[in-house]
Amino acid sequence: MNILSLFVLLPIIMMAGVWLSRTLGQIRGVMVIGASCLLALSVWLTVSFLSLRAGGDVSPMLYTASCVWYAPLRISYAVGVDGISVLMLLLSSIIVFTGTFASWRIAQAKSYFLWYCLLAVGVYGFFISVDLFAMFMFYEIALIPMYLLIGVWGSGRKEYAAMKLTLMLMGGSALLLIGILGIFFGSGAQTMNVLEIAALNNIPLEVQKIFFPFVFIGFGVLGALFPFHTWSPDGHASAPTAVSMLHAGVLMKLGGYGCFRVAIYLLPDAAEELSWIFLILTTISVVYGAFCACVQTDLKYINAYSSVSHCGLVLFALLMMTRTSCTGAILQMLSHGLMTALFFALIGMIYGRTHTRDVREMRGLMQVLPFLSVGYVVAGLANLGLPGLSGFVAEMTIFVGSFQHTDLFHRVCTLLACTSIVITAVYMVRVVGRMLYGRCTDEHHLALTDATWDERLVVICLICAVAGMGLAPFWLSDLIGEGVGSILANG
Repeated sequence: MNILSLFVLLPIIMMAGVWLSRTLGQIRGVMVIGASCLLALSVWLTVSFLSLRAGGDVSPMLYTASCVWYAPLRISYAVGVDGISVLMLLLSSIIVFTGTFASWRIAQAKSYFLWYCLLAVGVYGFFISVDLFAMFMFYEIALIPMYLLIGVWGSGRKEYAAMKLTLMLMGGSALLLIGILGIFFGSGAQTMNVLEIAALNNIPLEVQKIFFPFVFIGFGVLGALFPFHTWSPDGHASAPTAVSMLHAGVLMKLGGYGCFRVAIYLLPDAAEELSWIFLILTTISVVYGAFCACVQTDLKYINAYSSVSHCGLVLFALLMMTRTSCTGAILQMLSHGLMTALFFALIGMIYGRTHTRDVREMRGLMQVLPFLSVGYVVAGLANLGLPGLSGFVAEMTIFVGSFQHTDLFHRVCTLLACTSIVITAVYMVRVVGRMLYGRCTDEHHLALTDATWDERLVVICLICAVAGMGLAPFWLSDLIGEGVGSILANG
């Protein structure tokens, strides 16, 4: 069996284990063992991939394997990874592992973890696939569980949020399917393998210009592309903690990854011709999302609109189509995935104690919840791009790469996107100052207890990842660079 297929097989085995479990302890044991195995497998894959590259293997994808699935349409179960895919798998494993502990006290644990594992199957399958149909199938598998995870285990307007998310993402899937079929038939209906289509490089420009918007918008809806972003804040606000972590930390990355791996890689000429249209939309996403976060009072909505801004920055950097900016976009995916998972974990822990997410109703939490408060400050500093943390590395790489364009249009867009740094600082400092500092006068809040062992484990793991990425970013950028270079070279 190909090693990459274990990323799909392990969550399926976890589902079977959870189904057969009879007690809460057994369910937790299955999830912890399975999530730990996935994390260990992703770490091993990263080390092995680096050693193969250091040994001189320059193949575009490693660990490739393919078997025919449906011959009439050239559909195969084809897998392979480059540096970008490897890091996306590592990110997914970290979020699945920490999300398991963040769900330690979830109600109806068996049903919840069954859907949680199915979501993981879709995410992992998407990142290892190099066949267009397989990617689309795993993409759909990742979306389906979100409806129930939010609609059943969520809070607030959970039914509305779940329905809105599902309908908008399914609408994006419809556009995506049209785009995939356009690529397949436009390339001569020879194969659905991404690498083989890219090698053929025979899709006419007129065909590319028709189907590029379908593919980019189809994936862009999941990446919170303006004006298709409105499902994201409602979905985040209503989702349970671990689902918010996986949703913002990993699921939204499928959008940026798909735009780069499929739209820009397979339709490079159209991407060059039409990028200005989507650059305008992504610039709006970056600035609009940051301004919206400034006026929110609900902690989850603040982080949700912050995610709209940061995910918009990913698409913005990809459309700049320089090696530096695209490397920054992948770094931003990693950085945002880690810090937004940390944010949502902390928000869930604070909400579980205070029973409110309204910053106007909280004051002086640093006195009573010092561990959680310090964690929130670290997440906030990473969000606004403090040097030494992951946000600084990603955003600086994006802006340096984007400014390499010398024409007025690209530089104006870059300068507008840069303003999001200042706006982010405004809402982060406001929230931290209002919620954590000052004198706590609420008697209920004075009686609160700080983080438990499982909560501390989640926060420490994510803080270490955020700080590790900020302090040692060069091996990441080197790993990403070769994948970025091969994709951009196809143009």
